[in-house]
Amino acid sequence: MSILERTLFAAGILLISIESIAQTYINLYHGTVPNSISGPDQEIQAANASVDSLTSKVSIPGLTIFLPTKEKATGTAVIICPGGGYGTLLTKREGSDVARSFNKLGIAAFVVKYRLPDPKIMKDQSIGPIQDAQQAIKIVRERAKEFGIDPTKIGIMGFSAGGHLASTAGTHFETRYLDEAGKTSLRPDFIILVNPVVSFNDSTGHIGSRDNLLSKNAGAEKIRLFSNELQVTKATPPAFLVHSGADVVVPVSNSIEFYKALNKNGIPAALHIYSKGEHGFLTYPAFEEWFGRVIEWMKTLK
Repeated sequence: MSILERTLFAAGILLISIESIAQTYINLYHGTVPNSISGPDQEIQAANASVDSLTSKVSIPGLTIFLPTKEKATGTAVIICPGGGYGTLLTKREGSDVARSFNKLGIAAFVVKYRLPDPKIMKDQSIGPIQDAQQAIKIVRERAKEFGIDPTKIGIMGFSAGGHLASTAGTHFETRYLDEAGKTSLRPDFIILVNPVVSFNDSTGHIGSRDNLLSKNAGAEKIRLFSNELQVTKATPPAFLVHSGADVVVPVSNSIEFYKALNKNGIPAALHIYSKGEHGFLTYPAFEEWFGRVIEWMKTLK
């Protein structure tokens, strides 16, 4: 091997090493997953070139860590919950792609592969996803120094049903679904919701997500508990919401009602509604448009 070949080889190894540090996957739990029923791992990952990478039947949750270079790092972190109606996870467009965009701006990102509700693998399917979201917050906050982030600048972001999970994390943090006696704060410092499912009521809620999370036989009390526009308090974190008024999958009223509840409680919030654009924002508005507004809003929070 020539000197040039050895140099190129070494450079390639260095790049691989840097990439492996910047992007790492870990399991959310050591040992037994809480609230789980023992069984085989049946997770399915499928590529869809036109839309996304799809993950379904998740029973072993994890966290993919995307860290910016130390030179760019701002100390801010965003935990990302992909959407998929609580039946699958869109892990590329609503996960890794967004994480890398945050990294370019010096923001650390963590993509949650949360459990998808299933009575075959969970004792209580309604709390599996929020357990995983809270565990992700706990890990990021407790390892903040290691990740080079400020433990008081950790937000959570969600798309569609992932938006429901993120809004649950932002309104249910006083209920510790994992460690009742724990000391680490599970409150996200800010919330970012994109075309989110927020409500589970019959008129504006996304019934498919509701049925997947709570089951088709859920009672009125459980539906109300997880209709997060009804759970906003003066302790709810600041929030940014973006939605399409033309969304025929998740009505824009989900974002409007959540914003109204935030405003009523004096919570700093921003709401951007586009007159056009389908549920996934694949064509209009462009990613750069609404993502730019997210970044500007984050700057106002310092």
